[in-house]
Amino acid sequence: MNYLQQAYKGENEPWKVILTVLVVSGLFIFNLIFLFFFADGFDVIEEQKKLLELVPSKNFWLAFNLLPFAFLLLFLFLFVKFLHKRSLMSLTTARDKIDWKRVFFSFSLITVITIGLFMVSYFSDPSSVTFQLDPLKFTILVVVSLLLFPLQIGLEEYLFRGYLMQQLAIVVKNRWFPLIVTSVMFGVLHSGNPEVDEMGPIVMIFYIGTGLLLGIMTLMDDGLELALGFHFGNNLMASLLVTSDWSALQTDALFKSTATEASTHISEILIPILIVYPIILLIMAKKYKWKHWKANLFGRVEEPPKEDYKIIGE
Repeated sequence: MNYLQQAYKGENEPWKVILTVLVVSGLFIFNLIFLFFFADGFDVIEEQKKLLELVPSKNFWLAFNLLPFAFLLLFLFLFVKFLHKRSLMSLTTARDKIDWKRVFFSFSLITVITIGLFMVSYFSDPSSVTFQLDPLKFTILVVVSLLLFPLQIGLEEYLFRGYLMQQLAIVVKNRWFPLIVTSVMFGVLHSGNPEVDEMGPIVMIFYIGTGLLLGIMTLMDDGLELALGFHFGNNLMASLLVTSDWSALQTDALFKSTATEASTHISEILIPILIVYPIILLIMAKKYKWKHWKANLFGRVEEPPKEDYKIIGE
């Protein structure tokens, strides 16, 4: 039984799916409603500055912003376990157990690539960032990031590449539609980030493209392990390496961008999507011997014989 078929192990009545999505996605939905209907004249950057004046600790506000994801992830797990009556393993992978080596490899790959690209950029133009290490603040940042980012990226991966992708797949009976829809949703739900205001709607290409990358990893590898490792490594590096006054992550990182506003060069959006991401997929495909791309990304999703998955799910 492949990863998308794992949803058949549980109870999938429409009201259960709707209730789960509304409760777990409630924060995202509220943010979108506020953004589109009530945020006229609302400046996210200025509001962040006001909060820092109120409590002058970036680590405090980072933890404050990440903590709700922990509760939402818990709600998702509880709904899957007790409402849908299926295991959390079925939400994670089609393998018998979680492959932590895959998580570590994906995490290491994006970490090395990110640091490598940063070094190239830094040595090309050292004036683009300033070194701002504060040992105490940075140590606290590392602890907060290691504790809370797994919960934040866990919610996004288990919700988008896990729950929603599986539930959509067993409704539409194919793979491409859940991949596209969850990737677009992933992008849209990041549209409230300050970078979108600073760089314009074009940055949505990056968010949606990242969603596609994570979705392709999940479908080709039959589990969330690679997506979880990649997403955690990406967000951890964004927190620890470089910060800026116009980013969603305001942290006491090692470096701070000297740019007063975000760059709108389309090349900075397209290079990761068109060059870096395909290279990452090729590396993973080589390592894990991925085959049958067409079937895995565009094939049908059929309900297996009940006796097969009812016994397995017990």
